[in-house]
Amino acid sequence: NTLHSRLVGPYFQRFGSEDLRRRILPGCVSGDTILAIAMTEPGAGSDLAGMRATAEDRGDHFLLNGSKTYISNGINADIVVVAARLAGADTPRALVLLVVERGMEGFERGRNLKKMGLSAQDTAELFFANVKVPKANLLGEPGRGFYHLMEGLAEERLIAAVGAAANARRAFDVTRDYVMQRVLFGQPLAQQQNTQFRMAELDAEIDLVQTYVDHCVAEHNAGRLTGNMGAKAKMLSTETEWRMMDLGVQLHGGAGYMDEYPISHMFTDARVNRILAGSSEVMRLIIGRDVFSQTYRSLLA
Repeated sequence: NTLHSRLVGPYFQRFGSEDLRRRILPGCVSGDTILAIAMTEPGAGSDLAGMRATAEDRGDHFLLNGSKTYISNGINADIVVVAARLAGADTPRALVLLVVERGMEGFERGRNLKKMGLSAQDTAELFFANVKVPKANLLGEPGRGFYHLMEGLAEERLIAAVGAAANARRAFDVTRDYVMQRVLFGQPLAQQQNTQFRMAELDAEIDLVQTYVDHCVAEHNAGRLTGNMGAKAKMLSTETEWRMMDLGVQLHGGAGYMDEYPISHMFTDARVNRILAGSSEVMRLIIGRDVFSQTYRSLLA
């Protein structure tokens, strides 16, 4: 899936040693090895600098302690890239990225968490108690993990934006089909002015979001995607997606609340998208910092 191949896989390409890539990536390509990445903790989500998990340098290995939660692929993963604070560092941004493998002593998994939506995706708690991680399993430079994560998060947020824009358009199509068939007061719901106005607004918004997301994809392929662009794409697309899901359920009426109608599952599955990969509020913080920075440049400048 995308998490395996585009969110986690590139960390090995960017920061892994040649030996580590040769050992891990063939199984990832064949599907025999499943990847996950563990950043979120019970007390630290979008605030990566608030991590409590620690990695202590013991010479030939790191000693990893702590816990992670809400980890996608957490049950099925064979390889987990774990972010932890470098013990003894004088800044909370001094993180280290370690490759933890299934079967390492002290590495345990919690239960498969029951979620509001996305029930097919396994999500779990992970626990690390004095896990000895060899130095060969280090990604990037010790203490630079925060900045390594920032590089990956821009693409992660763009991937979320691509999915949200597609989901919004799918919800629009499903809702359009329904209101054209549903009869209210002797005529199709689609002929009611309120339906036309609300659907017209969302059709325009989804088109505009898709245009910006497509632009960001092109920028990413050219190596020019910035964290600020990724934040804008993620915020706009997921907020538009959510408005479309909410409208879709509303225009379906009682049927929209029933699981036998696709819009019901789409609604619950979409809710997490305004949270994962950085909440909408955090995206606004990132964009706001750029707006009021000394390097900000208006398109009209």
